[in-house]
Amino acid sequence: MTDEPQAIRLEPSFWRETLAPYAIPDARRGAIDVATSAVPYLALTGLMYALVDVSPVLVAALSILAAGFLMRTFIVFHDCAHGSFLPWRRANTWLGVACGLLVYSPFHSWRHEHAVHHATAGDLDRRGMGDVDTLTVAEYLRCSRPQRVGYRLMRNPLVMLGLGPLWALILEPRLVPSWARKRFGRKILATDLALVGLLLGLCMLFGWRAVLLVQLPAAMLAGALGIWLFYVQHQFEEVYWERKEDWSYVASALHGSSYLRLPRVLQFFTGNIGLHHVHHLHAGIPNYNLQRAHDENPVFHDARELDLRAAVLAFRLKLYDEQRRRLVRFSEARGA
Repeated sequence: MTDEPQAIRLEPSFWRETLAPYAIPDARRGAIDVATSAVPYLALTGLMYALVDVSPVLVAALSILAAGFLMRTFIVFHDCAHGSFLPWRRANTWLGVACGLLVYSPFHSWRHEHAVHHATAGDLDRRGMGDVDTLTVAEYLRCSRPQRVGYRLMRNPLVMLGLGPLWALILEPRLVPSWARKRFGRKILATDLALVGLLLGLCMLFGWRAVLLVQLPAAMLAGALGIWLFYVQHQFEEVYWERKEDWSYVASALHGSSYLRLPRVLQFFTGNIGLHHVHHLHAGIPNYNLQRAHDENPVFHDARELDLRAAVLAFRLKLYDEQRRRLVRFSEARGA
């Protein structure tokens, strides 16, 4: 593969054929993933309920570990949405629905919204579904003062990571958006009712204070981690954005998605999703094959690498400058 010209390696027929072996789901690996994600999360949750009256401090400490396993459970949910986790379509759906209850998300509508994200990531003319709201410099300068204040607040890391999980994980998934009413409305409401039933049952067993102490911190921490990951996967200085007529799926995957190099423990809890450039080029590759696909295919080796420091500094970037073809800070945008 290293002798192939770059143009050939970017042809859809080439990379689909080349990456096809990595996109074969493995039931054994899937079972291991479930055993190292949802199972320990549920076990830790049970332990925390048992310890609520013994040591709330210990419960709070365990919630950090529970958040890690909840994040890993979300990756299982995510792979099921792509139909890539298990070899059987129905098994992916039912496991996705079950994991959706653990991560507070309706499976079917989330699957649709995420598919749209994959089909439009990096397209300036098709923003708004499944991505972080990003304005161009020109669009920002046309905004009214209240609109600018709202955008600045939304892009503030304290708001994004502090209030963001409450909205993105707890509140927004409970709503039925207009685009989903006919296709997914009942499934969203069914998920809401199931969650209400589960939480009410837990409240009856342990009390509402215990439920808040056990469920909320882990959900908020996992949500903040998820938002940070999703942000840095498509928000870095040289990120690829193009208008629809010039947009390329392959270029968007390889240059509009980052390769976030994480310490091994964080890579484990985030289910290899830092290899986002691989995932966006072929969404059918399950998380447990992403690293191997990256290592064995040079086409991935020119992706934008981010370490932890660069991933944190990416929060400074606020607007896309179409003239300079990069994300910039507010201070770099003339008139902002």
